[in-house]
Amino acid sequence: MKKILVCWLGGTDLRAMREPEQVGLGPIGEAVKTRSYDVVTILNNYPPQDAKGYPEWLAGLTAAKITLHHEKLSTPTHFGDIYQAAVKRVAELRKTYGEDLNFTFHLSPGTPAMAAVWIILAKTRFPAELIESSREHGICTASVPLDISAEFIPDLLRQPDQELKRLGAGLPPEAPEFSDIVYRCEAMQRVIAKARLVAPRSVPVLIEGESGTGKELLARAIHHVSPRKDKLILAVNCGAIPAELIESELFGYAKGAFTGADKDCKGYFEEVHGGTLFLDEIGELSSSAQVKILRALQESEIVRLGSRKPIKVDVRIIAATNRNLLQEVSAGTFRSDLFYRLAVAIIQLPPLRERPGDLSVLIDKLLEKINADSASEPGYKFKKISPAARNLLLQHRWPGNIRELLNTLFRAAIWTTGDTIELVDMREAMLPEQPLRREAILDRPLGESLHLPELMNRVARHYLKRAMAEAHGNKTVAARLVGLPSYQTLTNWLAKYGIGTIGSKQ
Repeated sequence: MKKILVCWLGGTDLRAMREPEQVGLGPIGEAVKTRSYDVVTILNNYPPQDAKGYPEWLAGLTAAKITLHHEKLSTPTHFGDIYQAAVKRVAELRKTYGEDLNFTFHLSPGTPAMAAVWIILAKTRFPAELIESSREHGICTASVPLDISAEFIPDLLRQPDQELKRLGAGLPPEAPEFSDIVYRCEAMQRVIAKARLVAPRSVPVLIEGESGTGKELLARAIHHVSPRKDKLILAVNCGAIPAELIESELFGYAKGAFTGADKDCKGYFEEVHGGTLFLDEIGELSSSAQVKILRALQESEIVRLGSRKPIKVDVRIIAATNRNLLQEVSAGTFRSDLFYRLAVAIIQLPPLRERPGDLSVLIDKLLEKINADSASEPGYKFKKISPAARNLLLQHRWPGNIRELLNTLFRAAIWTTGDTIELVDMREAMLPEQPLRREAILDRPLGESLHLPELMNRVARHYLKRAMAEAHGNKTVAARLVGLPSYQTLTNWLAKYGIGTIGSKQ
């Protein structure tokens, strides 16, 4: 397990570089000399020229890999700026080195606001050891006796967003239909801004996002603020319809079309005439079904199975998928003409792990819903959640997103006999995090389930990440580990497969 020290650069640290006889080693110097770390990541908000030479000076005290990142803060005490910078760097470390890391946050360098943010992160999103230092007592572990919960965390993320303001300039009035979507983070603010802009129009919308992110909830909100709000919205799970039934389900059938078809029957397109058809998991459709839907969209008409008579339909399509359809198009598994017909407006829903600040408010909202839905059940007690149990939820990555969070809270409410969900109750309610399954690569069956470009992408990303981690960011070494001729070639591969190169070197 890699040991990583993360901290801000303080004034005493800079003085230590220039006046070691008067100042000593400074908080960071004392930390790396006293304790062993594999990586030291330093955040700096001083002018870059002031910090020039500090990593080289510190390298004389430790064998750790040292990186210095210049962070632009509006002020050294602006909680929002400090929080965003700290989260960004710690998340990048996870992305570079993997999840199995042993973090230490140094409280002494920097402003009190910086120290406060480290405490918040260590007790919520990124569990870490907290250390502090003094010339009298050296380096020691900081004891934080109270179990800090998100209910005590100030709102750190409300800084102005100029791009969001630009988008908001053309927004329609606030729509209560979006109030069921709980969010606070900037990423979701942009999502809702886009949804409100596109809602009054009748153009198709494509919503992309992982399972459990709330794609159907967003689709219904778009419909209910559109001119079609008084008409029907119908949700269809494309992955649940057998291939042989897709035509009759979507477009209906005529009497005598097949055995048992004793009367004409409308399909989904006719049923929602004038309204909205939500096609969930559209990426699961077969090629033949994609052709039929494309024709319906192009001609605004359908033909029932067993009939030759076209029927005009006025339907708005909102499609959703947990796949990247553009990659599916490149792989040849999704029709490009259908993709571009659907992708007039594309909205990407971020996973819960990429929505900083939203998890705590979602916990409150979902628990409130569970309490309301269960109030009439015999013997049910109104539940609240303890700070320790909340922090456990905040530290989880939630691969199943909001759906997994809701189910976890529901289980905890059921199993808790008292009125407070404690840490032990929450631990029992949570599903264990499953390690990524290493599937066999060379013995997969051929057919629609095999996507060769996607498979090769996964293999390349896996080995490139491993090589960069083992080489500690040294591209020349990493290139040799994966059999590439030079660090320039490796750089091209890293860019091709979207792998960051934080702190990398030639």
